Amino acid sequence: MPIAQPPAPSAPVTTHLPKIALVGRPNVGKSTLFNRLIRANRAITHDRPGVTRDRMEGQVRSRGKQTFAIVDTGGITLDAHAAVAQGPEGIRGFEAEILRQAEAAMAEAAGICLVVDGRDGLTPFDEHLAAHLRRAGKPVLVVVNKVDGVEREDEMLAEFHALGFPLLPVSAAHGHNVRVLEDEMREMLPDEPEEEGVEEGDGAEDDFGLGAEADADADADDGDAEGDNAESGEPAAEPKAPPYDPTHLRLAMLGRPNAGKSSLVNALTGQQRMIVSDMAGTTRDSVDVSFESGDKTITFVDTAGVRRRSRITDSVERYSVNASLKSTTKAHVTLLVLDALQGVTQQDKRLVDLLDERKTPFMVLVNKIDLVPRKLMPDLEASFKGMLEFCPHVPLLYLSAKSGKGLDPVLPLAERIRAECHARVGTGQLNRAMDEVLTRHQPPVVRRLRPKFFYLTQAETNPPTFVFFVNDADRIQTPYARYVEKSLRRMFRIEHAPMRVRFRSSHKKKGE
Repeated sequence: MPIAQPPAPSAPVTTHLPKIALVGRPNVGKSTLFNRLIRANRAITHDRPGVTRDRMEGQVRSRGKQTFAIVDTGGITLDAHAAVAQGPEGIRGFEAEILRQAEAAMAEAAGICLVVDGRDGLTPFDEHLAAHLRRAGKPVLVVVNKVDGVEREDEMLAEFHALGFPLLPVSAAHGHNVRVLEDEMREMLPDEPEEEGVEEGDGAEDDFGLGAEADADADADDGDAEGDNAESGEPAAEPKAPPYDPTHLRLAMLGRPNAGKSSLVNALTGQQRMIVSDMAGTTRDSVDVSFESGDKTITFVDTAGVRRRSRITDSVERYSVNASLKSTTKAHVTLLVLDALQGVTQQDKRLVDLLDERKTPFMVLVNKIDLVPRKLMPDLEASFKGMLEFCPHVPLLYLSAKSGKGLDPVLPLAERIRAECHARVGTGQLNRAMDEVLTRHQPPVVRRLRPKFFYLTQAETNPPTFVFFVNDADRIQTPYARYVEKSLRRMFRIEHAPMRVRFRSSHKKKGE
């Protein structure tokens, strides 16, 4: 029986800018250089080799100069025959997938920067990769990293001349020659002018992590092998939430390890864009994957799996988890992916509580239902529905990334949630709504007095926030507040977006 597949989208659209690919063996500082060039700490950097696996894109911008994109890739290990060789422990088992991702980045790139480690000198992996790049037929610049000053440039560059490519010494950690590197990269770009774009930042201003020290963890991930900070000397402005643009939808994938987030990204985009493995924790960085669907650009932010804090003992995983949770603050809608085979776990409930508490627009996708026996489905559905008892507005979908079952409603529903977040209700509707709420069900008497409602206003959108002015807000009890929210959702057709309903004490009616 053929496997059902979702409708194939058009070609991926990560950016319309020309691209430069950063490639190299593991642990030469590609991610630190990537962060330095884009002036943001997006890629996780660590002294352990093999932290980066999937490719990640960013933009290099300088005032008065051409903007272009750069692509960070995982560490490549090739033998003398251009076949994958066993890499260090961090990428062991992923070598072929990392090479495939890097080759896809190189195929889209106008030029390639081969990053090497000046302190380690020329290694066989460097030589084999250089030979492989020579056959690509594209401009190649060898970037000799970890050269901290001009006094040692000649000594540390000497043996790399054997590769036969132009050389440039830099220090990603300290910023030495990084602006010169930008100019050299621009020399590899096409001559014709390209449209410049603006990329949304992935860093978040506030912590959305599992613990109080998560901010410190996020700061710690900026160092390279020597513990240096990757922050640029010319930091970018704080990222701000983008204005409402109905042609662009940004979706964050969130969930426990091995729930199938990367598989869902591949299935929904029709691309083998993310490395997929049965091994939990395959994805580490928060990776953007964009494609066009009709007249819209949809960007998935695939994130690392989020485990219980008590089980996180690895520093790289701690950085990944913090980045995953922060990604939800920059997405328009979060897709919480759960594993049908695992059922409802305490961590799933905790993630739902976090998202609901923050009023994050989200939906729950229960993956791998093709592996659940039919007779167990009623109990499974009851348990997941019970998990959402206190946020019944959240959509719950059952699907399978592997078979394609249940994928069709995901993107339309995400677009609907985002549109509901920006709903604006007119004054006349608000007045009629308050009258209808009170007519259907008066607030109960509390301490021998019934609360009086004066007027209703919408304070803001995203999420829709409604404020009732009453004589004594302390007399509004929780069950009645839930009734009011449910009524407003029905009247204003805000079915799935988060909503805030507040009651404010006021002794006068509006206009008095």
